[in-house]
Amino acid sequence: MRWTTAKIRQSFLDFFRERGHTIVPSFSLIPKGDATLLFTNAGMVPFKDYFLAVRTPAHLRVADCQKCLRLSGKHNDLEAVGRDTYHHTFFEMLGNWSFGDYYKAEAIAWHWELITKVWSVDPALLYATVHKDDDESRQIWLKMGVLPADRILSFGDKDNFWEMGETGPCGPNSEISIDRSAAACSGAGHPGVACAVNVDGCERYIELGNLVFIQYNRDASGRLNPLPKKHVDTGTGLERIAAALQSLETGKVLGDYDIDLFQTIIAKISQAARELGSGSRYGHNAETDVSFRAIADHARTIAFLLAEGLTPGNSDREYVLRRVIRRAARHGRYLGIHSPFLAGVCDGVRDAMGAAYPELTEHAAHIAKLVTEEEARFGETLDRGLELIEQERARLAKSGSHTLSGEVAFKLYDTYGFPLDLTEDVLRADAITVDTAEFDRLMEEQRDRARAARKEDGVGAELSVAKGTASRFVGYHRYEGESEILAASGNGDGNIAIVVAETPFYPEGGGQVGDRGVIESASGALAEIIDTRKAEGSIVHIGRILRGDARDFERGKPVRLKVDRMRRDAAVLNHSATHILHYALRDVLGTSVHQAGSLVSPDRLRFDFAHQGPVGESNLLTIEEEINARIRENAAVTVEEMAYDDAIKAGALAFFGDKYGDVVRVVRMGDFSVELCGGTHVSRTGDVGLFRLEAESGVASGVRRIEAVTGQGALESVRRQENILDELASRLGAGDATAVDRLEKLLAREKELEKKLRALEQKLASGGGGATSAESVREIEGIRLVTRRADGVDPRTLREMADRLRQKYPSSVIALGSDSGDGKAALLVAVTADLTGRIKAGEIIKRIAPIIGGSGGGRPDLAQAGGRDASRLDEALAAVAQLLK
Repeated sequence: MRWTTAKIRQSFLDFFRERGHTIVPSFSLIPKGDATLLFTNAGMVPFKDYFLAVRTPAHLRVADCQKCLRLSGKHNDLEAVGRDTYHHTFFEMLGNWSFGDYYKAEAIAWHWELITKVWSVDPALLYATVHKDDDESRQIWLKMGVLPADRILSFGDKDNFWEMGETGPCGPNSEISIDRSAAACSGAGHPGVACAVNVDGCERYIELGNLVFIQYNRDASGRLNPLPKKHVDTGTGLERIAAALQSLETGKVLGDYDIDLFQTIIAKISQAARELGSGSRYGHNAETDVSFRAIADHARTIAFLLAEGLTPGNSDREYVLRRVIRRAARHGRYLGIHSPFLAGVCDGVRDAMGAAYPELTEHAAHIAKLVTEEEARFGETLDRGLELIEQERARLAKSGSHTLSGEVAFKLYDTYGFPLDLTEDVLRADAITVDTAEFDRLMEEQRDRARAARKEDGVGAELSVAKGTASRFVGYHRYEGESEILAASGNGDGNIAIVVAETPFYPEGGGQVGDRGVIESASGALAEIIDTRKAEGSIVHIGRILRGDARDFERGKPVRLKVDRMRRDAAVLNHSATHILHYALRDVLGTSVHQAGSLVSPDRLRFDFAHQGPVGESNLLTIEEEINARIRENAAVTVEEMAYDDAIKAGALAFFGDKYGDVVRVVRMGDFSVELCGGTHVSRTGDVGLFRLEAESGVASGVRRIEAVTGQGALESVRRQENILDELASRLGAGDATAVDRLEKLLAREKELEKKLRALEQKLASGGGGATSAESVREIEGIRLVTRRADGVDPRTLREMADRLRQKYPSSVIALGSDSGDGKAALLVAVTADLTGRIKAGEIIKRIAPIIGGSGGGRPDLAQAGGRDASRLDEALAAVAQLLK
């Protein structure tokens, strides 16, 4: 094949390199420093700050092949994937960019040359579109003379105005489309509508290039504000170009999923279907073809997100990844595959794309492990959830309804892990919709319960004082300073919020807590600052007045600020320690580890990171030793400000969700750690003194947490542990050297005594003496009832006794009671398997438990209860006979 996907990708980059463009690698799928997007959904996302003049580009002309995801927000193609041959969640966007350099004329001419000269597409097959108000682009096309006027079409905002999101850079666009012949027209969903350019559902005319002319920034109110410079954002979908060129080459009409890249992936799905499922093959059944395409698409999304360090979870991006894996697993069921298979499909992604994206090969084992774990986890509930959907489908068919209740949809989400869109997708073929209003109401009720459980912060009103002010942090090397009040707000009870022009107080950020201290006015008034926060681009000091009143802290008055140095210095040790910890985690556990959150306070540090499964004891020991080795190394800690792009090239770690400007602060520790960070740090790693790892735990699926202390806190932790050991040794009556041996002997003795006690309990339960009564056996309404009282035995022994009695008395109901000796009582009801259709142990126990002042429950064959009134045990046991009657 002449035009393979790989060759098309390279030919595009070579073409624009020859025209003065710098070729840059694909940026991450997870936008850095952009809280408005979950994923990079277009090629222009990494360059957004250049369009807004927030950062200055190193090159005015750039070309790349950018990984993109359309899974959320304004651009979300998830539900369309699989149902046609051209929608994708993951795709590659070939792009060339001009940042205030060339504009419409060059962009249009070059793309025409690329398509018709390099890729040799016949101009007779091509159309151009422009925005109805963009006469400049229309005139350029007419002046070029390459297309007749009737093939230069005008459209409105829906088709020819491009926006990245609800807000941000945007502008009119011109597209080049190809006519793939009448044989390609599906007309899907548009009966009676002629197939034409920009008609939804038509696969005859498809876009080969989208030339966006960025000239506006849309703000939150929807207003279009002209940008200071005009830019070009040109996007060409690699998959669509490959389908068009390979169609021309083979003489067949090919969809995106027929190209060489996708056929490599689909071959892996066919292998899984042959070995694990129904043996389905692509291209032989329209219904299963939908699943083949959906799995092939989702596998690319899964492989690339996992390769970038994302893990399935329940928040934001992690939940989107989980949804995609679960959708792919559900489509596997339609191919008869009921066991994990997606790791093999991800291998196909690596085979098809690993040469262009080495991370797929580098992290292949990690990808396989995580996707298999998530697939297996969901597999446990998937079949039960699908069974519930089938039950509801049958019920709806019988009733004639076409709406699934929101309550059932919520149960599928809450109990079986079915995202709403997955439920909707399963039901779509039968034209069944979901009552989303009811679902949303139940979701909101759940959120309300969660919100009610949280403790309110209480500082929201105080932070509003920052509006319209601009303050500067000057406390990296200072603990005191003088400044002028820009704004202040009090509530009359002594509380106050103050904004000054310059402050040495560090505001909460990057995990580090805000500084505390005092602010003193020229008149001698004093405010104790209990927290420092960022708000509205300023720094707010929140506190209470100790001396004077609010008039002493009015706008324009001079004040002296003094940070609590001991508290700040303790936080500094912990903050620097998190950087060393992050390095050690990546060094020991692998580079897939990345920070997922942190808390840096004076008394401790908490560090959350992406990692599957608990960290083993040996690894934790290695991590702690490596951190302390780096502390003893006493490496220099340097801080440097540099251009963001230069910092990333230098290997600095940047974190998702953080906003970075054109110039960033880079914290370097020796030769092992380089991170972007605005926090306060030590001068040398030795200043940390000592690092002591206190705990490792899980906080969410795929997220682990380490808690630790440093410096004086670590020393105090060691002393506390020494005191505990001394106390234990004293109570054991042994010295340090013999304490362990003494403890082992006591534990062995306790084990032997427990064994003897167990033997006595079993003897008691079998009627060998004590306060145990013989069983009473009688027949009630044709049902054998066995009751027995066995005082002084534990619940486990009661269960064993019930099992023996069910074997001894087939087809019976067993009721047992026990007085523990301290006034508390236990009841147990067991029902043999042949009777559980008529008699439920759980129902009986719920009726008799209140007699002994308790409650209980259980299964139809076995149920237990506990109560506070052992004096009424006999009454409770007697009540069973009445219930059977």
